[in-house]
Amino acid sequence: MALREILTVPHPVLKQVSTPVEGVDDDLRALMDDMLETMYAAPGIGLAAVQVGVPKRVIVMDLAREGEDPQPRHYVNPEILWRSEETAPYEEGCLSVPEIYDEVERPARVSLRYLNYQGELVEEEADGLFAVCIQHEMDHLEGVLFIDHLSRLKREQAIKKVRKRAA
Repeated sequence: MALREILTVPHPVLKQVSTPVEGVDDDLRALMDDMLETMYAAPGIGLAAVQVGVPKRVIVMDLAREGEDPQPRHYVNPEILWRSEETAPYEEGCLSVPEIYDEVERPARVSLRYLNYQGELVEEEADGLFAVCIQHEMDHLEGVLFIDHLSRLKREQAIKKVRKRAA
């Protein structure tokens, strides 16, 4: 396993739409292992492959609370099958927009389908933090960052702050 560089705004790769993966093989599992190691080191709870410069439809996530054993999850070619009409606000942050947090309103529940680490097809429902996180990470696969859900002024301010810190 290896730590990978996490791209930050305004890196152009973050705006790319990720391509579907043919299937789950050892190379893809190695990428997911690297992504998890990178995410844990950051630290974060979710990471899309495009954030480490690989525009493929792959996400890793771990929503274990502090003190709990790690619960790594892998999502290959995830798709949302259903979204609730009910929405919920949640203060989001992003490893590609470091140290910036703001409230985003998203569907409170979703149903999704994806391939897991073994390449098995899985369908499940998500709510709470799981629903927020999977939608946030799936936005990355479409070239959308959480700040794209904010006003233009807030988005520009966030990018300016990230640039300033990186300088």
